[in-house]
Amino acid sequence: MTQAASGPPAPDLELNNVTDTATTGFHRREIETMPRTELEALQLARLQETITHQRANVPLIRERLEGIPDPERLDDLADLPFLHKTDLRENYPFGLLAVDRTELARVHASSGTTGKPTVVAYTAEDLEMWSECTARCLRGAGIEPGWMLHNAYGYGLFTGGLGMHMGAEAAGVNCVPVSGGNTERQLMLLEDFAPEAICCTPSYALTLGELLGDNGPQSSLRVGVLGAEPWTNETRHAIESALGIIAVNIYGLSEVMGPGVSCETADRDGLVIMEDHFIPEIVDPETGDRLPDGETGVLVLTSLTKKAFPVLRYWTGDLCSLTREPSPCGRTHARMSFVVGRADDMLVIRGVNVYPSQVEHTLVGIDGVSPHFQLVVDREGTLDTLKIRGERDMTNSSTMSDAELIALISERMRSSLGIGAKVDLVEPGTVPRSEGGKLQRTLDNRQP
Repeated sequence: MTQAASGPPAPDLELNNVTDTATTGFHRREIETMPRTELEALQLARLQETITHQRANVPLIRERLEGIPDPERLDDLADLPFLHKTDLRENYPFGLLAVDRTELARVHASSGTTGKPTVVAYTAEDLEMWSECTARCLRGAGIEPGWMLHNAYGYGLFTGGLGMHMGAEAAGVNCVPVSGGNTERQLMLLEDFAPEAICCTPSYALTLGELLGDNGPQSSLRVGVLGAEPWTNETRHAIESALGIIAVNIYGLSEVMGPGVSCETADRDGLVIMEDHFIPEIVDPETGDRLPDGETGVLVLTSLTKKAFPVLRYWTGDLCSLTREPSPCGRTHARMSFVVGRADDMLVIRGVNVYPSQVEHTLVGIDGVSPHFQLVVDREGTLDTLKIRGERDMTNSSTMSDAELIALISERMRSSLGIGAKVDLVEPGTVPRSEGGKLQRTLDNRQP
């Protein structure tokens, strides 16, 4: 079958031009190296428990599963319906919870397409499971107990910062909660605190490497656990050279848990999926049919141990492939390739998900602005930038000046998208219009 998307090649084993500075470790060796027959038996038992839990507590799932028998084999999972992000939006905020709200320990959210965030929730037990998964990721990457981790993922509603923070503490790693932004302070802390490891987006790692200059490879850093946006082996080469580290790829998404669904080990030979907690499938993006290992399609994930917000066959939209061959380090859980693209039109800008419909929703709510717009994505140095080209609504008698209108749009977009965007007001009629086919609202100038 023709691959659904092209992308970066599978990670090779001759990746870095620096000396390896870490070797993979284990947080729960007995689970991470469990024979597949035992692992799959555990998965089936947990899947059946999860479905029983959802039937009893989630009206939408109970309705969709009516008349469908519970799976007796793992392959029976393919007979169940998919869950899509639209389901989360349509049941905002807590319509898909499987526990009473009084049982929640935490709520997180990510940006949505209609001005409302995508909400996910966790019980105390869920948070322990999440910590377990991210702790495995850090230990697998070669981070040792007693090391210091410079955590530059954002804290707050975004799952990145707190997700990695919990895992570090569970793994016995000293976590510095730096969060994102304020690069000058980041550089100071990297120099003064001398951490051995860092977590951030790949693009930010490149920025830090560029600013550190020749001192980067001589810094205290040895391992970087990087994610929240697509990247390639070429980017990995640049990061490892600039910072003198091993750079490993971590994957996750808020709807399923957050960071820690899968992660490369220090071997950097595919992202190991925490299969005792999640069942991965690869399906054809057009038909939804399962694809065999090695073929690229949409990643679909089912959670096995989440209590507050379990997901059944969640359609991630991310394109990748799977292998179930044992990894070089002895782990037996399935591994996924780098994400090579998206099955939808989502943009990832500096680790934040941006949808054209989200921009449209915000623009339509601003008096004096036309609904016609174009998104222009560029890369300046090592960071992605977003520009919104918009037009005045000439049928509206708004008295705001161009400068005032641009300032208002910028403020609303930062609130809606979660990132800053440059706004250009162009002459009416300049922004492309549909000519009967699908309108291309996005001009992405980044190199693949």
